This record gives sequence, structure tokens and C-alpha cells, in this order.
Amino acid sequence: MENVIEVHNLEKVYARARFGPASGQGVRAVNGISFAVRTGEIFGILGPNGAGKTTTLEIIEGLKKQTSGKVLVLGMDNRAEADAIKRRIGVQLQSSEYLPSVTLAELLQLFGSLYHVSVNPAELLSFVGLEEKSGELVKNLSGGQKQRFSIASSLVNTPDILFLDEPTTGLDPKARRDVWELIRSINAKGVTIVLTTHYMEEAEYLCSRVAIIDHGSILKIDEPKRLVN
Repeated sequence: MENVIEVHNLEKVYARARFGPASGQGVRAVNGISFAVRTGEIFGILGPNGAGKTTTLEIIEGLKKQTSGKVLVLGMDNRAEADAIKRRIGVQLQSSEYLPSVTLAELLQLFGSLYHVSVNPAELLSFVGLEEKSGELVKNLSGGQKQRFSIASSLVNTPDILFLDEPTTGLDPKARRDVWELIRSINAKGVTIVLTTHYMEEAEYLCSRVAIIDHGSILKIDEPKRLVN
């Protein structure tokens, strides 16, 4: 399979606070990791809070700059061609804030305008099971509905790759399973998905391959069943 993401010796070091303890060498959030994501797979990054999962995703997405290392997304360098990459990816962050007085349909149209594309809100909302919430405000949605809308908003530009950062954290078991099935249905349409999680059962159910990360380092990459064994 062709690789749509290639990460080589990626490092991210944060400087210590100017007026805090002795600066030393700073805080190393990502410690020289390398991996690749294949076309059409669901690739999981599994690890505890603070392991470096979100930092890794944000560098690949172009939201943060690495200290060193190389990242290619769809053959493009994440530093030199960040804008071009952003046009071809979808991103669902750990938490999102929306304009409080704008309906779901209006928000999707707004997001589409940022990509200069025409959006069919009814079609997108139907795909994520929110067709009856078109005129509703985000603040009136349940936790699971908010997550599904967040995923819908990440699909307005018909991305080649979708990034999901802990998409089911805080959801009840039923809402979590609903999001799992939504993720599978998106992948079935040919979208490559990269997700972070700290739930082993989530990684096992969804992912083709999983990278286990801790303290900024990848410990192992393999198929979930092989990792479990």
C-alpha cells in the first residue's frame, strides 16, 4: 500500500517556563519517533494522557512546528506546504467551541465557505445521524451528538485523511459505540483515518494497526490482535 503519511525521527521539545525551575534542556514531548500510515487504513496512536499523542497529531496537521525531524502528508512537507495539506485533511480536536447562536446547518455552511466549497448540510447531518437537528444549536446537543457533529464539521472539505483526537473520551458506552460505527462508515468511503485514544478496546475494534506511545516514544507498532497476544 502507498503511504499517505510518513514521519521520520520526529522530535518536539518545549522550553521550560522563563521564571520556573532551571531550564535544563526543556521538556521533550515527542522523542524521535518514526512511523508511516497507509492509504485507506485506520491507524491508531494509543497511550496514556501526556504520552505525546496530541502533540504528534498537531505537528502532522500543521498546527504546531516540530523541533526536528521530517513529516510528509500526501507527499507534501508539513512545514513547506502546510496550507496545501490543510485543504486535503479533516481535523476533529479533543474539544471544540462553536458560535453559540448559529445552527448546525449554518455552521456547516460557514465551515464550507472557509474551504471555498459548497456544502449540503442535510446530507452531512444525515450521514452522522443528526438529520433532525439541522436547526438546533450545539449547546443543546448531548455529548455523543456533539462529537458526531464535530466529526461532520471535519468532513466539509471531503478530506483524504481524517484526524480524530480521542473522539470518544467522556462518552457513555452507547454514544461511544455510535461514534465507532460512524468512524467505520467514514473509512468505508475510502478515507484514511488517524486517531488517538487511551482505550485499548477502541483501538482493537477500529484500527488496522496501532502505535503504542509513552513518554514521547513509540514502544511498538503492530496489528491490534498481535499486540494483545
